Amino acid sequence: MVDFGGWDMPVQYSGIIDEHQTVRTAVGVFDVSHMGEIEIRGPEAAKLANFATTNNTEKLKAGQAHYSGLLYEHGGFVDDILVHKVADHHFFLCVNASNQEKDFEHIRSVNRFDAAVEFASERYAQIAIQGPKAQATLQKLTPAELGKIRYYWFADGEVCGVRARIAHTGYTGEDGFEIYIAPAEAERVWGEVMKAGAEFGAKPCGLGARNTLRLEAKMALYGHEIDASISPLEADLGWIVKFDKGEFVGREALLKQKEAGIRRKLVGFEMRGRGIAREGYEVRLDGAPAGWVTSGSPSPTLNRNIGLCYLPVEHAIPGKAVQVVVRNQPVDAVTVETPFYKRAK
Repeated sequence: MVDFGGWDMPVQYSGIIDEHQTVRTAVGVFDVSHMGEIEIRGPEAAKLANFATTNNTEKLKAGQAHYSGLLYEHGGFVDDILVHKVADHHFFLCVNASNQEKDFEHIRSVNRFDAAVEFASERYAQIAIQGPKAQATLQKLTPAELGKIRYYWFADGEVCGVRARIAHTGYTGEDGFEIYIAPAEAERVWGEVMKAGAEFGAKPCGLGARNTLRLEAKMALYGHEIDASISPLEADLGWIVKFDKGEFVGREALLKQKEAGIRRKLVGFEMRGRGIAREGYEVRLDGAPAGWVTSGSPSPTLNRNIGLCYLPVEHAIPGKAVQVVVRNQPVDAVTVETPFYKRAK
């Protein structure tokens, strides 16, 4: 157990590799109740949601979700978030644990619309059921027809007899669901999920496996790949920025950056020499300092040491020979296509 954003969180139960492989092959269960929730309601909730975030919420239908960014005016990240459209007048945001108060105050500060912003984290616990057997596990516990909930859609219904928001989302690169329930019911529901998944070999999973899974899928982690000094264009997340939707916070700064051209970009790499790249390690090109590692780890799925780093944009392409400085020794690596792992549909 470790302190994580003020929460007492499990790093591992049976072991990181064991939990990682369980998610890739069967079903793993994560208690992610530390994540924050913010709700936007009111006649102009849709306008505020669209103005405060980078993606185009006007394209969302009721029951649909998407990945998006909250930005400062200078174009750096306040946070990366999931936006769920409950109705035209109601949006539900899932945000990072350590950023939830900051995100709430940021959205309130840019609210010039007829809409209310609610800090809702205390109303929700969240359990993530992830892996190829996630649907079979959860279906035992809900009358909702999970097969009809498309990827990045959600439905409000019941799980274990209690009200739940059932989202076909996740942070593992694997298929699965994230359910939002009342905190008072979380311990019982957790137990029921574990019991339902027992026949498939379900295991509880901690932060360690969550990190290796998301890294293989090249999913950004706030404080690593993204922060206030990094823009979506640099983080290879230009696809969540919809300039054509009109005004949003950070738009002008991103337009200037796009026109001038970014100078650095996030890229994946594999270690070729012996050594594991870790966050903050220096990356060199032809022996000269050129960038830094944002995340690195052994990949249990690929059985290789992988990582993400920032490099000058002209070098942030697959096939570039680089060196990662591990314990003061440059170790050979090569940039590669990402994501490192992509599940079969």
